[in-house]
Amino acid sequence: MIDLQDIERARDRIRGNILATPLVPSRSLSELCGLPVHLKLEHHQTTGSFKLRGAFNALHQLTCAERARGVIAASTGNHGRALSFAAKACGVKATICMSSLVPDNKIAEIRRLGADIHIVGRSQDDAQDEVERLVASQGLYPIPPFDHPAVIAGQGTLGLEIVEALPDCATVLIQLSGGGLASGVARAIKSKLPKTHVIGITMARGAAMKASLDAGHPVQVEEFDSLADSLGGGIGLNNQLTFAMCRDLLDDVILLSEAEIAAGVQHAYLHEREIIEGAGAVGIAALIANKVDRRGTTVTVLSGRNIDMQLHRRIITAETGHE
Repeated sequence: MIDLQDIERARDRIRGNILATPLVPSRSLSELCGLPVHLKLEHHQTTGSFKLRGAFNALHQLTCAERARGVIAASTGNHGRALSFAAKACGVKATICMSSLVPDNKIAEIRRLGADIHIVGRSQDDAQDEVERLVASQGLYPIPPFDHPAVIAGQGTLGLEIVEALPDCATVLIQLSGGGLASGVARAIKSKLPKTHVIGITMARGAAMKASLDAGHPVQVEEFDSLADSLGGGIGLNNQLTFAMCRDLLDDVILLSEAEIAAGVQHAYLHEREIIEGAGAVGIAALIANKVDRRGTTVTVLSGRNIDMQLHRRIITAETGHE
């Protein structure tokens, strides 16, 4: 399992490659909730999401021989963009496999960064099957989006920034998908502030980690279109790290409807002047839906901004029709 020392070493390793993003108070949410609420503006990160932390940490630990092979990953978009950016900076060839559910704007950004792109199937599991085929046939080096020690430790650096900026935080709301971000951040926070509650937030439809936690072991779920598209996909039936870490470290998991996620995107824009994607808005959405047990100073992570702007316009003008 990943420990605090792994995360601290990751921070030293990627310093200079990533931004230490701001943590700012939210007047609107603090008034709404009746307690201090702060926003971790991780969507200001280069490439528009937290994924750059884990990508750089993984790449910096590869040997020269492993770099020469080229790297490959399955992605719902943001990991692929981050890995492509980091690989280009390190002079490494990247191949990204995605399903047809990945939004076109995310695919376009990955293509712009020079990665080879493979679009296969209609699920993250289909994309992962393509990764495994290409690893076997071409010898590429896999850097998975979440279930990898270097990726988890890299994402955990975000947790260190939270506790150092706000050591009295009582609750941290964190996006939950495959669990790389949630497990890394929870490890960092619980190691420093063991009484702080860390709550995973995800969409109600196709929440693989939640279904797996309920079952007591990794399970497959059907993948659906969602406004929180980057939270889609399975956790892997042979999950090695993130399932156990989420099971042991998360205090709760909250599920959100599509309408609630849309309301979070709307609130971020209208009241915080921030443009964020659906997954980035789930913490705000949980707060305004009154689904969070209020325990004191609260931090919610705005994890990504890579939303199609036409979709964003429809959401904020209530034209989506999502229920």
